[in-house]
Amino acid sequence: MTQIANDRPSVLAGPAVGGGLLLAVVSATTFGLSGPLASGLLTAGWSPGAIVLCRMTIAALALAPFTIAAMRGRWHLLARQKGQIIVYGVLAVAGAQFCYFSAVAAMDVAPALLIEYTAPAAVVAWMWMRHGQRPARLTVIGAVIAAAGLVLVLDLTSGAHVAWSGVAWALAAMVGATAYFLISADTDNGLPPLALAGLGLTVGSLTLGALAATGLLPMHATTTPVAFAVGSPQWWVPLLLLGLVTAALAYATGIAASRRLGSRVASFVALLEVVAAVVFAWLLVDQLPGFMQLAGGLLIVGGVVAVKLGDRQIA
Repeated sequence: MTQIANDRPSVLAGPAVGGGLLLAVVSATTFGLSGPLASGLLTAGWSPGAIVLCRMTIAALALAPFTIAAMRGRWHLLARQKGQIIVYGVLAVAGAQFCYFSAVAAMDVAPALLIEYTAPAAVVAWMWMRHGQRPARLTVIGAVIAAAGLVLVLDLTSGAHVAWSGVAWALAAMVGATAYFLISADTDNGLPPLALAGLGLTVGSLTLGALAATGLLPMHATTTPVAFAVGSPQWWVPLLLLGLVTAALAYATGIAASRRLGSRVASFVALLEVVAAVVFAWLLVDQLPGFMQLAGGLLIVGGVVAVKLGDRQIA
């Protein structure tokens, strides 16, 4: 993986940082909705590949006008940054989504999320090994606190069933998530956030479409209503939400946040996706979070604050 990320935020303090944190929270919250929505479609008979392909295609079409506008006068960057765009689309977008939904189809959602969200630790390790950015003590402490919070939020102490195939898919999703944070934070490629999001989703859609056309990627879909705790909407309702909200909006705000905060801080703020996923799972599939999960959410927030303070020490 070449030409990945400069972790330095474009602006270290002031309104831009506050705006970056807000964008990161929006991105994490909208990403958190994807799991419960996809779970409903999987139960209705959809395959992970079909869900991801539709999700990315809808998002790419929604962002197309903004991508074209953002690239005006910058089309020469396509040739210069084609390698990074391809890696982003194939690995960080298509790969991460497909592997995560495949993990959810094979194992419990909780351990799948925990494995994927070892990505922030991988980001810290990459920036240390590749760019010599040794994490501050507070960053390490924040990582430990956030990890402890994840264990509580995911309620792993009750003993969740783990399938080895699901573990493998979740680890692959972790690699894709790591690439997402690193590439999204690269401020040196000259690509506007909306353009990178739109181009990445387009590349990801074309990649999965080609795999589906050759028969290498199974595609199954139904038109039956999807059962949720709040009702049974038509199949296209959760699909549109997946494409417009959990992909188009989530990727655009996530990239913009990473440009302002840096990959390390943005990746830890993204841990709030787990909290959002628990809340949405409660609302959509009637899974009420307990006291320990709420306590874990507070620990995650504390860990994010510690990482942010540690990041300022080495900025």
